Amino acid sequence: MFFEKKQQDFILRVRLTPNSSCCKVMGIFCDADGFDFLKINVISPPEKGKANAELLKFLAARLKIAKSDLKILSGELDRYKKILITSPYDLTDKLISLQEKV
Repeated sequence: MFFEKKQQDFILRVRLTPNSSCCKVMGIFCDADGFDFLKINVISPPEKGKANAELLKFLAARLKIAKSDLKILSGELDRYKKILITSPYDLTDKLISLQEKV
């Protein structure tokens, strides 16, 4: 699974592809260590945090949560990212539905 539940929070693993023609979820990617990542394309270039900002905006809109509930834990300068999602609601179903809309 491309996310983990830690008490009330979630950690989402994302493989980001900037400079794409559209902003959308492209499916699941499994790395060499066997970890699943949600593949997401964004239009913005990977400069000055533009692609990261678009990623957080995209995820907030798809999950219907505030952008302030999302934080990049690791991978700010890498295509493989871990994103902390803090929400008082259980987002398990919404996270699973992200991959099903591909």
